[in-house]
Amino acid sequence: MVSKYPKSLQDVIEGDVIGQGYHSLVKQLQNRIENMKRSTTPKIRKRRYCTDDTDTDEVPPEKRAAIQDTYGCITWDPKFLPLGETPESQKEKREKMKRPDVNSEELKSLMKNTFYSQRKEVNQGKNIKHLLEQWPFFFEELGMAVHFRELTGIGLQETFSRNLDMKGKRLLNYLNTVAVHKNKRFLQALTKLKAMRGELCGLSEDVKEMVLLLLSYFNEKEDAMFCYVEDTCLAEEIQMEKVHLTPTIVVCGQSCFSSRRTMLSVDRNIVNDHIPSFISALCLMFGSFYCFNIHYPSELASTLEFLQRCFFSINPEKGTKVEKTHTSRLHVNPRVLTLIQDLSDHEWCDV
Repeated sequence: MVSKYPKSLQDVIEGDVIGQGYHSLVKQLQNRIENMKRSTTPKIRKRRYCTDDTDTDEVPPEKRAAIQDTYGCITWDPKFLPLGETPESQKEKREKMKRPDVNSEELKSLMKNTFYSQRKEVNQGKNIKHLLEQWPFFFEELGMAVHFRELTGIGLQETFSRNLDMKGKRLLNYLNTVAVHKNKRFLQALTKLKAMRGELCGLSEDVKEMVLLLLSYFNEKEDAMFCYVEDTCLAEEIQMEKVHLTPTIVVCGQSCFSSRRTMLSVDRNIVNDHIPSFISALCLMFGSFYCFNIHYPSELASTLEFLQRCFFSINPEKGTKVEKTHTSRLHVNPRVLTLIQDLSDHEWCDV
């Protein structure tokens, strides 16, 4: 059906096919079938007997974790060292990156050449403190960009910026003009955000509004993505027990709009305390989920998947990056699909 009528039925936003392109139609057909089969009298289901040695999940936890870790990656576990490299030369390059006189082009080359060693340490489960000590440049914009491209085949900030130019204004327009009428809670959140933003303008402010509105649209927790601290707070002064374990943007200020400084926390460790812009912070936060094998928290499942598919162009046909709590038959989050469909149908004028 989709191959015959792609213009009418295919899942597309601004020319990008989402997933396999037919998940929306599948979801509608499944919902229709389930509605037709639904009984009017309640059924009493017998609980399946299970022991401590059995697992009701279709996929064992260890295998499920591996599926989520490799989701969206093209070189998750490189098998061989680069040609001409040895373990000793990898260590030498790692130490060279720590020197203050290394320029950016040399750093790019060193990060690329030591990708094998970086992946091995990440996949062996080395903790963030160890990685920060051994590979400090891994947590900088340039270092993570190189690793992310080797891992996924995608440029981190370049891809986000390109998609932001193509889809950002359309999304903001839809959230401000259409979504606002669908939900009273969302209207209240939008009104509050407008008051906080005030007269501030610019691309960075648009991105802040876009992300905060997405969180509200999906009814997900802002404090799972952002941790707000005092304006003058230093990295060592942050009460880390209040910060989520998953990658979190630490905002120095009462809101994203009033802040002039951001930091990145991973596993309750401040890994970068000098991020130059909000867009950089967002890219570093998102990239950390992939670079360090971290699953999306359930509190941010829809927002992160929407950003992943529409703004970072990571669009696997199967699998999920979310820590699953139940079995799902759809590989694309239904709520994300719904927003993508609505955006595709939304007509607006880019003045």
